[in-house]
Amino acid sequence: MSQTTRIVLAKRPQGDVTPDCFRVEQAPLPAVAEGQVLARSLYLSLDPYMRPRMTELRSYTPPFELDRPLTAGSVAEIVESRNPKFAAGDIVVGMLDWATHTLHDGRGLRKIDPAAAPLPAHLGILGMPGFTAWHGMLRIGQPKAGETVFVSAATGAVGQLAGQLAKLKGARVVGCAGDDAKCAWAVQELGYDACFNHRTETDYGAALDRLCPGGIDVDFENVGGDIFHAVFARMKDFGRMIMCGAISEYQDRTPRPGPEKMFTIVQRRLRIEGFIVSDHMASMGEFAREVGTLLKEGKIRNRETVVEGLERAPDAFIGLLKGKNFGKLIVKVA
Repeated sequence: MSQTTRIVLAKRPQGDVTPDCFRVEQAPLPAVAEGQVLARSLYLSLDPYMRPRMTELRSYTPPFELDRPLTAGSVAEIVESRNPKFAAGDIVVGMLDWATHTLHDGRGLRKIDPAAAPLPAHLGILGMPGFTAWHGMLRIGQPKAGETVFVSAATGAVGQLAGQLAKLKGARVVGCAGDDAKCAWAVQELGYDACFNHRTETDYGAALDRLCPGGIDVDFENVGGDIFHAVFARMKDFGRMIMCGAISEYQDRTPRPGPEKMFTIVQRRLRIEGFIVSDHMASMGEFAREVGTLLKEGKIRNRETVVEGLERAPDAFIGLLKGKNFGKLIVKVA
């Protein structure tokens, strides 16, 4: 293979991401040097955290470089190796370019058994989003039987597992999603007790009062903005707020103000904790065993949106930021 097709960051977005922020290129591949591998991408993960990386704002990960390929969690096949840890034919998971092929030093790549689960699952329910849901809900939220848990973006890559894990702990689980079909799936397939459509509900507070009349014990926050503000006002004493994401705010040109009456944190003795799942990789094995077993036993379900073709990744990512995906969004590259 002498060339790779790749997608680079052509310009930094101002507000909404637009198609001209990306550029598709053909680039030559240098020879594989000692210690390197050549990986052929099979599946590419698209995730909301990529949006802040398109800017130069300070964050927990470095920004994407202009005129360089974006990177993402990927499942790939090693097609050539001069690294003793890998052999041609190995299937790996790791951060690779938005590209058909990536030359890589092998650091951070992890071999997987392709027979253990469908390959896209390693980017979703058994990958970073699933690990995020597991750590956030069980290690931070710690839901208990009889408590009320709210999950925003209830059917997204993270939310769909977060809600199910809370149900398995005996909690009453309420969520929101972006259309009626997603809400129906959350209730009928994932076991949510209730779910409201945040695009058609005009008063989030009224929706929460109706579905969570006694208040909220645990909030798994994926959306931010007005939904977060409404939840914050309805947290019960000793409530836990798991700050995972705020996708509704990622394309704002200026930061939004926080919720009113911040002294509520003291009055209700709330615990509000943000986390980045890469800080907790020591627990990845425990997560994989636990969730993998639940998946095999049919105790949890998941859904994916798979887009065919690397060239469709930019449009799919733009759609993700507008809530057009259903479940985990993945690009099938090869």
